[in-house]
Amino acid sequence: MSYNPSVPQIFRGIDDFYMARGEIYETLRRLAQNLREEEIDYAILGGMALALHGFVRPTQDIDLLMTPSGLEKFHERLVGRGYVPIFPGARKHFRDSQTGVTVEIITSGDYPVPANAAKEIDGLNVVQIARLIELNLASGLSAEHRRLRDLADIQQLIETLNLPEELGDDLDASVRDEYERIWKLAQQSLADDREESM
Repeated sequence: MSYNPSVPQIFRGIDDFYMARGEIYETLRRLAQNLREEEIDYAILGGMALALHGFVRPTQDIDLLMTPSGLEKFHERLVGRGYVPIFPGARKHFRDSQTGVTVEIITSGDYPVPANAAKEIDGLNVVQIARLIELNLASGLSAEHRRLRDLADIQQLIETLNLPEELGDDLDASVRDEYERIWKLAQQSLADDREESM
């Protein structure tokens, strides 16, 4: 049976997300506390990381970066204690047993970003903005099915956070040219918006 929320439920969920409350934030805060208590290093990726950096776009799951040994500790200490595999044998996809929110763990060997490339925002370890941009650019350039979304996210991120062109100097050489191209498109889009509002 599929779940079809009503329009008021949808708007309430969006309001909760923008106000940093609701099930996904409750899940994230409890998960971060559990990881701290178990001394498991992590960094938040994906839509929640973008939101914590100021580019708020509602998302329904939590993506975490961990080392392979951190993932093993997570299995030993937390699976079955508030987190359950989404399907039998799942090693990196879990559900919070209280809220039902999905938690996906990506190990540092799967992503070209070190697990320590994080900063603290509101008591949470979040992948730094330059690393997030690298990941989205690399994904958009290499995965045809994600290209439009990932590259559009970068343009919106540049526009929303007013990111400088010089940020490209901090990126991996493999994605620098694409950041510069999208940065220029973002400036044109912002200029067009200004013209329209005059």
